[in-house]
Amino acid sequence: MLVMGLSLGLGLTGCATYQSKVDGARLALANGNYEKALGDLKPLAFTPNDDQLVYLLDYGVALQVAGQVGESNKVLMRADRLAEEVDYQSVSRIAGSLALNQEMIQYKGDTFEKIFINAYLAMNFLSEGKQDEALVEARRINEKYLKYRADEKKDFELNSFSKYLSALAWEADRRYDDAYIAYAETYKIDPTGETIREDLIRSAKLARRPDEYKKWKKQFTEVHEDPDWYDDKKGELVVLFQQGWGPRKAASGQDHGFPILVPVHSRTTAARLEIGGKEHFSRKVYNVEAAAIRTLQEDQGLLLAKRLAGIATKAVLADQVRQKDQALGDITYLVLRVMDRADVRQWSTLPETIQIIRVPLKPGKYNYRLDGVYALSDSALTGESLGSHEVEIKKGKKTFVVWRSLK
Repeated sequence: MLVMGLSLGLGLTGCATYQSKVDGARLALANGNYEKALGDLKPLAFTPNDDQLVYLLDYGVALQVAGQVGESNKVLMRADRLAEEVDYQSVSRIAGSLALNQEMIQYKGDTFEKIFINAYLAMNFLSEGKQDEALVEARRINEKYLKYRADEKKDFELNSFSKYLSALAWEADRRYDDAYIAYAETYKIDPTGETIREDLIRSAKLARRPDEYKKWKKQFTEVHEDPDWYDDKKGELVVLFQQGWGPRKAASGQDHGFPILVPVHSRTTAARLEIGGKEHFSRKVYNVEAAAIRTLQEDQGLLLAKRLAGIATKAVLADQVRQKDQALGDITYLVLRVMDRADVRQWSTLPETIQIIRVPLKPGKYNYRLDGVYALSDSALTGESLGSHEVEIKKGKKTFVVWRSLK
């Protein structure tokens, strides 16, 4: 049995890691070669195994970036179902992960990733103008939020952007009280969003909550209240901008059995919208990189415990061999330690940050253009652009545009 395990482990050691398997697809996405990226990810996403969920997540985002929003929805819905399945790890599987490495355990995703699935679905539906479907995802976000709250998850794990996006969906449907509640919960999870203060003031007034409105007005004296927020004769263009790439997991240089997160540099840090002869710049509503880093930091205690248990398991196995053959036992321990490697699986096509631009406009057709810039309110362009497009703004309605920068 041990010989078989060592043979399997040696085979795993020679196999590509998750990161190396998807690196080519990510590079192809960044270069605009969507056909190659989707071709690389599709077979991985539809092969049933312990890593299927993470490949479905990456494939779903790649489809969105490539403009195949309908297919992206199908894949993300499949990922949502898979992520919610009850996972019973067998004793032999857990023991094998201790003897070999943690990648032998089925990938289930972090809490903030699981909620993000529904946020991506909601973004897709909003961009397609499918308000009812977006509201379904808003309800799913709330269901997960309540479940994870009951499980005593940390605030940063609850994914404030998903709550924020559900608020946008409620607001677009003129369900102002639901929108206010969701904005308030967003603020409770993460008060650092660059638009949340004005969102609270606006939504409290629209929801006809005078006490809350007065409270926020008194607390956020720096917020300038725009009369256009309440002009029901106007519509609104809402741009959801996914900026850059989130950090990627890699083995620590100090201990190859421990994962670390490595930031990915992006030259585009914000978006500039040109519409109606005016410029508007994006503002951050969620920092994916920060959430991922805090999640990994929070997991350090558990990872250390598993690491120590794994080392102990390897020592016991090697000692069993050493009782019969000293040299072979020593070799066994060395081989087992070499096979040990960090679990670097993650939803790696997520952006670094998510930003927003909201512009109230009179009803009519407009030409707009989106460009990447080096810094907020900086006119220096990075070369990334959505180009010029036409959009129709309708009275009392919100029109959503979703854009992703990749360089």
